[in-house]
Amino acid sequence: MDALLLSCGAIVYPSKVIPHAKGNILHGLKRSSQGYIDFGEAYFSMVSCGEVKGWKKHLRMSMNLLVPIGSICFHLEAEDGSSAEKVVLGENHYQRLFVPPGVWMAFEGVGQSTNLLLNIASIEHDPTESVTREFSR
Repeated sequence: MDALLLSCGAIVYPSKVIPHAKGNILHGLKRSSQGYIDFGEAYFSMVSCGEVKGWKKHLRMSMNLLVPIGSICFHLEAEDGSSAEKVVLGENHYQRLFVPPGVWMAFEGVGQSTNLLLNIASIEHDPTESVTREFSR
């Protein structure tokens, strides 16, 4: 599978799963990976089934998002509202979602148990570099 450029500006990249008898190995991100900008911090976020976190738009941060456990639906919208898309990532569709600055994003837990995402962010958390609004579908 090749990378998929979404109309909102985000990109979905294939991610490698290496099967192993004692538990699979899920590739995350390399410095040489497409979509890698810089490293600021990595953090995990959990979201319960049916719950939504967002909308948030980062002004400087680029995000590389992976969902190694559960299933999460990402709601993405272009900065000007001209396009909106949904991408589901998770154990059964393991890919990496690159979200550049300026894209509105919310995420919703769709797996029945634990839904865990990893954000490998280009900058450290700075509450002044993002804006939020109420989520609407």
